[in-house]
Formats: sequence, C-alpha cells, structure tokens
Amino acid sequence: MNSIPVALKTGSGFKTVRAYVVLMKPRIIELLLTTTLPAMVVAQRGLPSISRVLITLLGGTLSAGGANAANMWFDRDIDALMKRTKQRPLVTGEISPTAGLSFAILVELISFIILWKYDNLLTASLSLAAAAFYFFVYTMWLKRSSSQNIVIGGAAGAVPVLVGWAAVQNDITLSGVMMFLIIFLWTPPHFWALAFRYKEDYSNAGVPMLPSVASFEQTSRSILIYTVILVIATLVMGPIAHLGVIYDVTAIALGAGFIYYALKLRSSHSPKVAMRVFSYSITYLTVLFLAMGIDTLVFHH
Repeated sequence: MNSIPVALKTGSGFKTVRAYVVLMKPRIIELLLTTTLPAMVVAQRGLPSISRVLITLLGGTLSAGGANAANMWFDRDIDALMKRTKQRPLVTGEISPTAGLSFAILVELISFIILWKYDNLLTASLSLAAAAFYFFVYTMWLKRSSSQNIVIGGAAGAVPVLVGWAAVQNDITLSGVMMFLIIFLWTPPHFWALAFRYKEDYSNAGVPMLPSVASFEQTSRSILIYTVILVIATLVMGPIAHLGVIYDVTAIALGAGFIYYALKLRSSHSPKVAMRVFSYSITYLTVLFLAMGIDTLVFHH
C-alpha cells in the first residue's frame, strides 16, 4: 500500500466535507432508501408518521454510509488499481486511512443510537448487523476470495427493508422477509451486469467478480436464472402481502422487461447490452417498490 498517500491533503473545508460524503457512497444509499420507505408503508398499511420516516431514513443512511466508508478503508489497496475507483478519497489522500476508519465507526455508532432511541432496539440491531455483515463477511472475506461474493454479500443490501419494517412493527413478518428476498435475488443480476464493463479492472485487482473469472456464456446464464427466480418471487409477494392489482400488473410488466433484457444479453454477448440490463435493473427495483407503496395506500389506507 506504499502507493497510497497517508497524509491529509490541505484544501478547502468544502472539499473535505465532499470527500467524506463520497466515502459514504450516496448513490448506493439512494437506492437503499427507495426500498426502505415503501417497506414502512406496507408494514403500516398506510403512511407512517413523518417523524418515524425521517428518523428511520436518517439512521439507515448513516448506517449504510458508515459501512461504505469502512469498505473504502479496507479496499484502498485494490481501489488504487482500478480505473473506476482510483479517484476515491482514501486513494488520492484527501482523507487519511485513520480519519476514514474513525469516521466510519463514529457514523455507525450515531446511527445505532438514533435508531435505538427513536425507533426500537430491533431496528438498530438489524441495521448494525447489515453493516457488520457487509464489512466483515463481504468486504474482508468474500469479495477477494469467491466468485459468489456478491450473491452472499448482497444480503447486506437487502436488510434496509427489514429495518423499515421493524421500525414500524417492531417485529419481522413473512411479508418483510419476502421484500428482503426480492432484493437479495435482484442484487446478483444487477451487479454482474455492471461488472461486465469493469471485468478487466477486477482481474487486474485480483477480485474474482463473476464476469472476470467466468465466461460471458456462464455469467449471462446466471443473470437469466436469477432474473427468472426474482420475477417469480415478486409475483408470490402480492398474495403474501395482500397487495392489489396495481402491484401485480407492475410486477408482471417489469418482470417481463427484465427477462427480455436478460435473454437479449444471452444472445448478444454484448457489454453494451449488459449496461442496459444494469440501468434497467435500477429502474426495475425503484418502480417495483414504489408500486408496493402506492398499492398499499390506494387499497388499504
């Protein structure tokens, strides 16, 4: 890690603040929050109080941000080797490794206290467990050792729906578990599609992401299999959570689109199509969860 500057660069306060925001990977957090709020609406069978929503989203943001910062702290050696990540603050030296890790721990601690004090202990514990799983199981162990890294590690990204559910109900029911399963199944095709674009990066850094260690044929087949199982899970979700026609029609239409793109990728073997699958997967998850919330408000409010 000699190539990584450890001294903090001097710069404006704004630049430093921006560097810490980058450490938290706000784009990823955005996606987590778009699933947490609908989970709260379905759990409440209506709109939860604004204060409950704001506290849960704040706690969830800090928890995910802390986990992401810890991930960047640990991965700063391989981040320096990849085009996609070599401008990250811990690689460029905008933030020192010690400051980065301290920030991650502090943010995680604040998140736990907020969720425990204003929601409940189950919510705070689930959020902390997700962050710990992401760091210790995915980042430290699986990411560098297994091509199934994102399959198992992706569970951490599915926990925010359980956090939202627990914030409202203070327990976890089958409907909450189904939401978790949907995101768990969605993560591999979503991430593998993106990894096609950066497979040389992963190879150079020695990270066995599936597209960098398996053939296009194998990876595209895996994407298709996960997509089909995902779509089945979304259709099962309707009756389990007592959702209505808005959700069902949306799930069928979105699922057909996802399968179409996955089949197109299988036949085209094109990295350009892989990026279309990736883009579509983000829209897919956002609209699917939005439909859950809208359906609940229309038919059960």
